[in-house]
Amino acid sequence: MKAPEIKAFFDEPTNTFSYVVWDPQERQAAIIDSVLEYDPASGRTKHNAADIIVAFINANSLHVQWLIETHVHADHLSASAYIKALVGGKIATGEHVQTVQNVFGKLFNADADFKRDGSQFDHLFKDGETYRVGQIEATAIATPGHTPSCMTHLIGNCAFVGDTLFMPDCGSARCDFPGGDAHILYRSIQKLYALPDDTQLFMCHDYKSATRSEYAYETTVGEEKRANIHLHAGVTEAAFVQMRNTRDATLAVPRLLLPSIQVNMRAGQFPPAEENGIRYIKIPMDTL
Repeated sequence: MKAPEIKAFFDEPTNTFSYVVWDPQERQAAIIDSVLEYDPASGRTKHNAADIIVAFINANSLHVQWLIETHVHADHLSASAYIKALVGGKIATGEHVQTVQNVFGKLFNADADFKRDGSQFDHLFKDGETYRVGQIEATAIATPGHTPSCMTHLIGNCAFVGDTLFMPDCGSARCDFPGGDAHILYRSIQKLYALPDDTQLFMCHDYKSATRSEYAYETTVGEEKRANIHLHAGVTEAAFVQMRNTRDATLAVPRLLLPSIQVNMRAGQFPPAEENGIRYIKIPMDTL
């Protein structure tokens, strides 16, 4: 199997890993889960993290085919639209983004022109859909549970899992957002565990752990099955669901949830400007 080259980029304020994945012969690339910096106190954005990725693309003479969002993130804003304007590529996510758009379009009372059919994205992946990064075979695998739109992207022997799994000593994703479901997440993880044990897994987030002082982003299916603190081999669905639901009830709302959802459900675009030419992020009161 042809293997991709991979470069990880880390945004510590949001604990997010972004990736450039490319075919070393064809120089075709995918950018996965890019970050746009946002200061909620001032409403200001910055493009430092995205510009580093763009500089890497240009320095290595890569051609961007895909700007992939593994799901509608609730903890960071996507830089896909910004990066596309600079280096091209198709912004893509899972087809069930429509479910997320319907839920949050209502919550935020989105403008009348906000479409809830996923058409803000250039491509909507279906479960099991195959595609290529250069000449490297890739498959989009639906792994919902954290959100309805979550997908894992298997590129060669490397799977980019979004928030479905964390490093073995950090466990699994929360399931208490609208449309989340711990039963469904358990079954999604079993789909990943059915991949060969040597399949490399790349995380979207890391939070260190009680026994680890450095951030980490890469493990394997075999290691997750052996050592994941939430769902190692032998953990039943009932036990996982009880653990996950109990834990989720103690978790705080992510700091950037409200701006992140409003931007990410629009494929990285901010809501349209109002009559005064200013764009606004809404804060619904007493709803979350």
